[in-house]
This record gives sequence, C-alpha cells and structure tokens, in this order.
Amino acid sequence: MTTSDGLLAATIRDESGRLVTALYRRFGDFDVAEEAVQGAVVEALTQWRRDGTPRRPGAWLMTAAQRNALDLLRARGRQARATERLAGPPGDAPPFAGGALHDADDRLPLLFACCHPALAPDARLALTLRAVIGLTTPQIARAFLVNEQTLAQRIVRAKRKIVAARIELKVPDDLDERLADVLAVVYLAYNEAFVSSTGSTHDRDLGADAAWLSELVARSLPERAEAWGLAALLRIQHGRAAARFTATGDLVLLRDQDRSLWDGTAIKRAGEHLERAASLRSPGRYQLQAAIAMCHAEAPSWEGTDWLQIVTLYGVLIREDPSPVVRLNGAIALAQLGPRQAAVALADLDTLEPQLAGYHLWHAARAELLRLNGRDDGAEAADRRALELTSNDAERRLIQTRLRRHPLTDGS
Repeated sequence: MTTSDGLLAATIRDESGRLVTALYRRFGDFDVAEEAVQGAVVEALTQWRRDGTPRRPGAWLMTAAQRNALDLLRARGRQARATERLAGPPGDAPPFAGGALHDADDRLPLLFACCHPALAPDARLALTLRAVIGLTTPQIARAFLVNEQTLAQRIVRAKRKIVAARIELKVPDDLDERLADVLAVVYLAYNEAFVSSTGSTHDRDLGADAAWLSELVARSLPERAEAWGLAALLRIQHGRAAARFTATGDLVLLRDQDRSLWDGTAIKRAGEHLERAASLRSPGRYQLQAAIAMCHAEAPSWEGTDWLQIVTLYGVLIREDPSPVVRLNGAIALAQLGPRQAAVALADLDTLEPQLAGYHLWHAARAELLRLNGRDDGAEAADRRALELTSNDAERRLIQTRLRRHPLTDGS
C-alpha cells in the first residue's frame, strides 16, 4: 500500500460511517444512505488515485454521496417522498442517536444497528465493514476469501432486514447486553483479517481498521471496561503484525518472531488501554486476553516469558470463558512450564477432541505437545491431519516445514 493509498483508506474509514448516518438522518432511508456512500467510496478509490487527494476529502465524499442519494431516490421513484420529508418540520426526522447515550461518537448508533442481534452473525460483520468502515464489497470479498456475489447478496439481505425489522440507528437502552454483540463483531473482524492476510497483499489493512474501530467504541463508551480491554488486545496484536510474516509471506510463530520489529508505540498505547480497563474494576475475557498478550509483549524472548503468570491468567480466563479454543490455548501455555506440566497439558488437550476434532489448530497444537512428550510418531500423524484440514496457504507451508524438520526417519 502506498502512502497516498494509506491516506485514502484512512479518510474513507473516518468519513464513511459519518456520511451513512448523516444521509440516513436526511433522507430516512438506510438502504439509500448506505448505497450512496458506497458509490462515493468507489468513486474516490478511482478518482483520488488518478487525480490525487482533494483538498477537503470529507466534503468531497459528502458531495458525491448526496448526489448519489438523490440519483438513487429519483431512480426508485421516491423523490417526492424525500422532498416532502426534507420540507417537513424537524420533528419528522427518523429516530436517531438518543437512547442510552447522547454524546457518543456519531458512528456508534450505526455500529449498533449493523451489529443488531436480528441479523445473522456473518451479515453483521459484512455490513459493519461496509457501512461503518467504508470497505467496498470486492475488498471485503477478497479479504475474507468469499465469492463477491455471495457477499453482495448477504449485504442486501442484511439491509432489507434492518428496514423490515425497523431497526433504529441509536445507541440502545440495553447497552451492556448489546455491547457484547458489537465487541464480538469487531473481534471477529480482526481475527478474520489476520487469518485471511496470510501470504496475501491487500489494498486495505483490515487489522488496522479493526483496531481503529475498537478504539472508537472504547472512546465512545469510556466507562465500559471490556471495550477498553478489546482495544488493548487488538492494539497489541496489531503491534506484532510486522513480525508475523516473512517477506515471502510465510507465517512466523510467536516463539520465532524478531521482537525488534514489534511496534513499541502501539504496545505502549495498548498498555494504557489495559490500565484504563483495570481501573474500572469489571474484569472480562477481553481484558484477560489482553493481559496475556501483554505478558508476551513485555517478555524479552520466548524462553524469558513469564509462563507462570500466563498460566495463572488462563486459569481465570477459562473460568470466565470455558470455550474449547481458550482451553486449547491454556494447555499450550501450561506445557511450557516443564515436562510434568507438558504431560498434563496433553491430557487436557485430548479431552477436547469431541469438540475440536475438525479444527486444524487442535491437531497442530496436539502435534507440538506430543513432541514435547517424546511421541514423535503421533506428532507427525497430528500434523498431517492439521494439513488436511486447513486451506490457508501460509499455515500449510508452516506445517509442511515442521514435518520436514521432524521426519520419523533421517532417510538413511
């Protein structure tokens, strides 16, 4: 990505959500507002690269989006209704903001609408990336390795659902309950971006977009500890991004990463978010994950990591979130404490087979723990099963490299 592309992406990310909400307030039609802004974003991607960034990027996008909205309304035969609405008294404006908070960022009501529980989980993610962050449908499809037509249909269905269910663009009164849905979508956005980015080049840094969105939520809801916890977690993870892949796109495990490539400024900022979360005295799973990630970020090396503290944090996290994936990660940490703990960790991992037998990372983790316990034959079989289950090129190359390094025979 060039510097101008980065500026373009940041501008679109900052402005697109605001424009959707502004057009919704003006025209009272979510579909028209979203389509109009999406059209403006597509125009910007072409024209700004060709002609350079305009002097007032936000105003340029607003002008283009408003023109698109009027064109859409004319095309759909709704001009008269829109004109009538614009001519009506202020009280005729559609429901907006209000609810639990009156001074939140003006993109927050849109985010809550896109993450509404009435929408399917995959639709929430796609609509958030498009309406709030400003990604185009082809960008989302490329990033998540999804057919573009399928993704477009998913977004259309989501928008129809918003209209049919009369979902308002507002910060909901049941804020704490609904916030969990929002944070889950932002977390999923980062994880999906991370997995799909392996070995590929994209015209948007989706990890950076997700980290930005998490901080937007935290700043808008400063008294919600888990919002700060997620912001800390994503900022730490993204701060390690430069060391996560080689120049040729090969995945580098945490233990082998060049820690001098980690972004110290981002990690320091994450530490501030984590302190803010802790000060609110309402611990949750995102804060605990961030605390574990911070232990890694502060360690001088894999060997110099405070594994006892990490295992302790995993114990608390498993009580908070006893999901199989969390227990898997906890077992890997436990195995680092020594041979006796490695045997216990392998036994823990084996109890997860009913839930994770189809999950490639369970087999990959089991291969590692089998080798730690001196069971190389089983480790090779587990790695080969992980290889069968993953379609990610970078992960496949990593497993193939491990199989070459640990052959059952030396070929003699």
